[in-house]
Amino acid sequence: MDKHKIKNIGKIAVIGNYIPRNCGIATFTTDLSMALAKELKIERDLINIAMDDIPKGYDYPSPVKFRVRQNIQSDYFWAADYINAHRYEAAILQHEYGIFGGEDGSNILHMLKSLKMPVLTNLHTVLENPSDGQRKVMNGLAKYSDRLLVMSKKASDILTRVYGIDRKMVCFVPHGIPDVSFEKQGLYNKQFALENKDIILTFGLLAPNKGIENMIEALPAIVKKYPNVTYLILGKTHPHVLDKSGDSYRHSLQQLTKKLKMDKHVLFHNHFVELDTLVHYIQTSKIYSIPYLKKEQITSGTLAYALGVGAAVVSTPFWHAEELLADGRGCLVPFNNSAAMSKTINELLANDKKRESMRVKAYKHCRNMIWEEVARQHFDIISDINKRKSLDNLKDVVWEYHKIFNELPEINLSHLRTLSDSTGIIQHAKYTTPNLHHGYCVDDNARALIATAMYYSLRKDKTVLPLLQTYLAFLYYAFNEETGRFRNFMTYDRRWLEETGSEDSHARSLWSLGVIVKEAPDDSIRNIAMLLFKEALPAMKPFTSPRAWAFAILGLQAYLAVYEGDTDACNMRNLLANKIYQLFKNNATDQWPWCEEKVTYANAILPHALIVAGQWVPNLDMYAMGIKLLRWLLKVQTAPEGHLSLIGNDGWLDKQGNHSKFGQQPIEAMSLINACLNVYISTGEKNWLQESERCLSWFMGQNDLQTPVYDYKTGGCGDGIESYGVSANQGAESTLAWLVSLIKMYTAMGIQVEQEVC
Repeated sequence: MDKHKIKNIGKIAVIGNYIPRNCGIATFTTDLSMALAKELKIERDLINIAMDDIPKGYDYPSPVKFRVRQNIQSDYFWAADYINAHRYEAAILQHEYGIFGGEDGSNILHMLKSLKMPVLTNLHTVLENPSDGQRKVMNGLAKYSDRLLVMSKKASDILTRVYGIDRKMVCFVPHGIPDVSFEKQGLYNKQFALENKDIILTFGLLAPNKGIENMIEALPAIVKKYPNVTYLILGKTHPHVLDKSGDSYRHSLQQLTKKLKMDKHVLFHNHFVELDTLVHYIQTSKIYSIPYLKKEQITSGTLAYALGVGAAVVSTPFWHAEELLADGRGCLVPFNNSAAMSKTINELLANDKKRESMRVKAYKHCRNMIWEEVARQHFDIISDINKRKSLDNLKDVVWEYHKIFNELPEINLSHLRTLSDSTGIIQHAKYTTPNLHHGYCVDDNARALIATAMYYSLRKDKTVLPLLQTYLAFLYYAFNEETGRFRNFMTYDRRWLEETGSEDSHARSLWSLGVIVKEAPDDSIRNIAMLLFKEALPAMKPFTSPRAWAFAILGLQAYLAVYEGDTDACNMRNLLANKIYQLFKNNATDQWPWCEEKVTYANAILPHALIVAGQWVPNLDMYAMGIKLLRWLLKVQTAPEGHLSLIGNDGWLDKQGNHSKFGQQPIEAMSLINACLNVYISTGEKNWLQESERCLSWFMGQNDLQTPVYDYKTGGCGDGIESYGVSANQGAESTLAWLVSLIKMYTAMGIQVEQEVC
């Protein structure tokens, strides 16, 4: 494009991973940003918004002006604030599902929805068979971007055919490559201590989907003809793979190499190298091998770089390779076919003329892919974009959610950690110090298990996993196989005080196990929770406590989110839900809609269970009853001034309307919040969100005393509102009621924003 057009484009913000984070997106973002900055009149007018996937972040260079913690929803809004406040004129997003928090990376939609300038989104992954969540996120990207940029023609076809996206908003811009000279193969062999070797190279972050084992299996047939061949595998293990399964893939490749007696012909260079070094590796190689396992890869930076440097490429026929290697620019071999790989490579090694012709074609084809050209194509697209027409219509919705997120306190687990030891969570506290005299109970460890599971699901903070496993281990130890029931109370010196706990404690345990089955960070944790859940479930059948029925229903519904085909679980949910439903039908009247003589503790759990079960059984009458009861509970617990005034345990609420104001317990507020948010998420009706906020505000001072029950300093929560004021003791039940309420609010807000975006 003309330079005067570039001058008319001012400040640009690029959003994505950035060096020194080790991944392909970080390399792409860094290279693109540097190329864009060179084309701007003032290079400092380009900034980067970097995504952090580790708590401490990275030591970024100066172009990174703002960091977004991957799993902190409010960071996405603050990043949009920063970009808007500094009046950047365009934003360029690098999208890949795995680099953003939320379900299928949906947190990024919170940012896009708030930006006030044109947005280009570079799509690094386009799936032909997306999950429902992935489809929603892609449609959200289309809704809040002005153009979607793809790096292959196949991606453009998928976007229109599979996602129904207007082709007019899809632009093809190739993957960028460095602008380097065409060099003779073998030029840098000495630099890598590989003199007199014919190098076959594979580079990139190691992961099981790379198919490198197939190339190693092809090697014996190659070495038999060409004994000077060395297969060089350049790259560190992908951080996410390393995090999940360690370096097992690299070790399996090394074991395969030994098994095939190829030790002298395979080298592992476990490095993430600088660009100049990488180029030298490619330039000196005789063959560049890409043995990927699946066709559904829409773009490959390693392939683009290899072709752009002028490598002779042998690849499996994934989508991007089919396009870039067409017309003699490379060779394609079938997936998972080591024999075909060795045959093709042997033919190329035997035919210098053919190999050189292939290299020249590839190098010439890629001249329009150098970063300078790619940057200018971005500028062309920005210049042609009109300002968003729908911006004003979005503003009110955007800032409504922005305001709520910003007013929520940050989740503080300090007091939870204080109350916990290697056995479990201590029941009570004297002020803020754990009171060891009262030991432990299953009730609180089940609540703690729910809180930590929800927190991990929201934030992916691995520091909470040791706590989660401690609470799960406590439940596992508490289960009495002889009775099929959970024990409840344990002394500080680990002596059980009973062989069978209460019905409520058993059902709370099932609730927590169901949540773990749904939210488990890995299969090993899910499996123990699932097995324990199944062992403990039959004991529920003769239970008579309505609240136990309700706790179990919530656990069953979470469990069924994963194992929806479990007929025993479905039958138990239906049985327990009908028990609650019939209890209300048989005992409630127009004057007294409750099922008991008094409204006592954890009351909202009963309508919550009816609402959940009514949705999924389904039973519309049951659902309607739950909604009616929840509205009534909110009404009778609303003070004339409008704040929440909970039913206290010093007398409860009776049929005559006598409402105790003392002994107000945090668990009551939590039960209301959970129920209201469930309705809000399922219906999208804003009044339920407002009720949830009002209930959460009880913790923060909007109560009868106009005094916070939540302790902002410790992260704990007072044990309730008494006649003398807020209890100074911060026990487990109260602290966990606060944490579950706050985490649930963050989670529900994220889900609802995603639903509205998509």
